[in-house]
Amino acid sequence: MSIQFRPLLFELSRLHQSLSKTQQLHAFITKTHLSYDPFYATRILRFYAINDDLISARNLFDETPHQSVYLWNSLIRAYARVHNFNGAFSLFNRMLSSETKPDNFTFACILRACAENFDLERLRLVHGGAVVSGLGWDSITSSALVTAYSKLGLVDEASMVFNAAVEPDLVLWNSMVSGYGCCGYWDKGLTLFSVMRRMGKHPDGYTLVGLISSLVDPNLLEIGQGVHGFCLKCGFDSNAHIGSVLVSMYSKFKCLDSAVRVFDSLSQPDLITWSALITGFAQSGNSEKSLIFLKKMNMEGKRADPILVASLLAAAAQLAIVGPGSEIHAYVLRHGFDSEIMVSSALIDMYSKCGFLGLGIKVFEVMPERNTVTYNSVISGLGLHGLASETFKMFKEMLKMGFRPDESTFSALLCTCCHAGLVEDGRVYFRKMKEEFGISPRIEHYVYLIKLLGMAGELEEAYGLTLSLPEPVDSGVWGALLWCCDALGNHEMAKIVAQRLLENKSVKSKDRVMISKIYAGDGRWDDATKLRDGMKGGMKKMPGISRIEGDRSPLFKC
Repeated sequence: MSIQFRPLLFELSRLHQSLSKTQQLHAFITKTHLSYDPFYATRILRFYAINDDLISARNLFDETPHQSVYLWNSLIRAYARVHNFNGAFSLFNRMLSSETKPDNFTFACILRACAENFDLERLRLVHGGAVVSGLGWDSITSSALVTAYSKLGLVDEASMVFNAAVEPDLVLWNSMVSGYGCCGYWDKGLTLFSVMRRMGKHPDGYTLVGLISSLVDPNLLEIGQGVHGFCLKCGFDSNAHIGSVLVSMYSKFKCLDSAVRVFDSLSQPDLITWSALITGFAQSGNSEKSLIFLKKMNMEGKRADPILVASLLAAAAQLAIVGPGSEIHAYVLRHGFDSEIMVSSALIDMYSKCGFLGLGIKVFEVMPERNTVTYNSVISGLGLHGLASETFKMFKEMLKMGFRPDESTFSALLCTCCHAGLVEDGRVYFRKMKEEFGISPRIEHYVYLIKLLGMAGELEEAYGLTLSLPEPVDSGVWGALLWCCDALGNHEMAKIVAQRLLENKSVKSKDRVMISKIYAGDGRWDDATKLRDGMKGGMKKMPGISRIEGDRSPLFKC
């Protein structure tokens, strides 16, 4: 009998089976009545889940008389994997009332689903259920709780779960380090990493990936280099995952020589690593290098995904360089990415910001599918080119087609009103955003409205609006008001606004330059000098750059 079923066990031990092979195996275990055994049923169910055939997976589950906890977990995980969260939660509730009780893996799966569904209320309920069942302090459940709370930005709750663990294992330590990084608390993550080492815990690759991923501020370069040094000292430099995040970190910091050195040390960089390096070159203004590496990537048999293509187009748009953008467009057409909404929306944005609005509109017109992001790109492009009436028509078309506007939609509309000086229209859209669509204004919305009011001569109203905002008022809002005061020559209000702006710790260099100019114009040379001397690197503004593109052969022919 063991010889007869040895080939079956071999097939079931594989990590993946095609759908047709899964159906053959299912037919065999049904014919031999092995489907009554939850072990065989669980293996077949997992193969169905891998092939995204949830209907067959659910039918197999319902037909199995003895439903083990492994069978329940496999089906719940299958629903959560395809983001059918209602199905996963419904199964979990049904499991609670069955003879089979959830284990720590069940809770881990449901907690992960709560975080991915941004369902804080259910997360707290499941947390309570885990505690009642006696699994609240289990290592696997605790790690899932720390990760879930961190993903929802509740790092204090995550820390409470971590601190409640008597002897946290390495997985739980890693979850907390990553959790701090996820919420922007890189310093706490670094402190915890130091505590971990003092307690004799040896970090692994996941610890360092979580730590490095939290270093996103360019000012943290030296710390990043220190962590990189630790990786080299401890022999983690051959870890492909660590190499990938190091390339990403150096690319974000625009230290591309270091990024290339790490990249070259990797034997088989994955798509994420290639994408980090290529995007880093593009965002640093070196579009030629980004296209060269994109070509190399294709020559090595790796194909760019829509996310990478959209990132490259966004970089071209930011730099307003149409040449590389058009070459990427050709790549999009050759590889069939033009059907991707994300890519087409990025193309519209790129052409609009590079001054070729007509080409952007043509991309929009031939799109088989559209969404809110697509319409936002067109609305923003029309507004950027001063075509206010066409912008408003496009917004009406967007609503007519059933797409719901978001924060970016109204940013584009208010920006359009700013460009065209349409004060009343700006007021209407600002009010519509809050009252009709229930969207809370962001800083950028207030900046546009204040600029619109200020440049229309309504400085008192703009000032009153700024004072009505909750403290502390963002420096961008005060900066917008100061710019209006300076442009209209209202020096008295400019002095008041300048003082409020200097009280803000996050005041930008360009605002300090303007305040210094106001002080100098008012004869306050000592104050102007103090402000200038207090700035790192002196009073410098980013110089403007003009670029003239000459004829050149295309770099990208793959």
